[in-house]
Amino acid sequence: MNTLFGSSQVSLLQGDITRIAVDGIVNAANARLAGGGGVDGAIHRVGGPTIMQECRKIGGCPVGQAVLTTAGALPAKYVLHTVGPIWQSGDHNEDELLASCYRQCLRLAREYDLTSISFPSISTGVYGFPIKRAAVIALSTVKEHLQPSMKTVKFVCFSAADLKVYQDALRSLST
Repeated sequence: MNTLFGSSQVSLLQGDITRIAVDGIVNAANARLAGGGGVDGAIHRVGGPTIMQECRKIGGCPVGQAVLTTAGALPAKYVLHTVGPIWQSGDHNEDELLASCYRQCLRLAREYDLTSISFPSISTGVYGFPIKRAAVIALSTVKEHLQPSMKTVKFVCFSAADLKVYQDALRSLST
């Protein structure tokens, strides 16, 4: 499913984010930037040891913020590591922290002159953020904060079920 947010082409697709050729791949990282499971583990496995070496030099990243490394063997120039919130109940600023992840990645993308970026579904795996809520936050935040220099935004969902949630969220934002 494709749509335009201003001059940016936004795509929703199911697949492996480590195979998407873009300027910047967003990693749903942990606060220690220590690698892990899910998207984070896949990015480190495919990208190779250079990414971890750079993460160790950075040292960490607070929830809601983002840092940038090169992309190693990934088909991208950079990895934007962002730390999403762990779902507690919705009463611990989780929505704002998640929105901040997307804003901070777009800020870094602008700072490094990236024109294409791919996002995973941040915080919806082991961090337990409800995916319907997360999809609306992700899409609306990106729509609100995109700059004209960003030509392509891809939301890459691992499963068909997650893709459907993002498609429904995009439809609801378009009406």
